[in-house]
Amino acid sequence: MFDLSLTKLMVLAIIAIVIFGPDQLPKVAAQAGLGPEFQDFDIADLHPRNFVRKHLLDEPEPDPVISQPTAEAPYTTALAPGETPPYDSEAT
Repeated sequence: MFDLSLTKLMVLAIIAIVIFGPDQLPKVAAQAGLGPEFQDFDIADLHPRNFVRKHLLDEPEPDPVISQPTAEAPYTTALAPGETPPYDSEAT
């Protein structure tokens, strides 16, 4: 489909150096390759040991939506012995 030979790649690299300059070229290449959604991406996180440690063993951060009571869902009290939980026919 694209016939990119070594000479064509070298010409493209020289054009990129001329346009962006040797100082800005690594920054531009990183932005073009990864984009803003991968700014905090670290290649070491892909190692299985680091992945498990980061995602399974660390304590999760509390969810502020769940930890804060709201008017729609106030804290509930425990049921008294023998008391049945409320039944909502529209909940299923």
